[in-house]
Amino acid sequence: MSEFDILTKYIPMIQSDNVGEWVIDKENDGTLEHPIHMPFVAYSEIVNNFIKDFYNFEESNKDMGLTSYGDILKANGLEWDMELMKNADVSSLNAQCVLALIMGAVRAERFCDGALLDFFKCGCILKWLERLKSIE
Repeated sequence: MSEFDILTKYIPMIQSDNVGEWVIDKENDGTLEHPIHMPFVAYSEIVNNFIKDFYNFEESNKDMGLTSYGDILKANGLEWDMELMKNADVSSLNAQCVLALIMGAVRAERFCDGALLDFFKCGCILKWLERLKSIE
């Protein structure tokens, strides 16, 4: 059993999952009686479990320093920027940096609704997990 199995086990699940979708209120008209609800992303159970397992992994591997993901990215010539992260060539990155990319994506959701959905939909999370699997 590899140290990354808790995360890489999600590779086939993500490949066959819709991961989530935007929920937009189209039923209410914005009146006091029927206020419009703000749009939000409803993530699949697989994504929610992945996030939980990722934080459990981080908690069990404090020595990797993943809470300093911005510094890890910077030390590897990357930045905590959605487009730069998406376009990063991960083929030569070490496990700590790949995990920092995942942490950056997960944390981005706290600042921008739907950011994590975008990382899943464009294939980045899958690509990063596959890189972790190849490092094993």
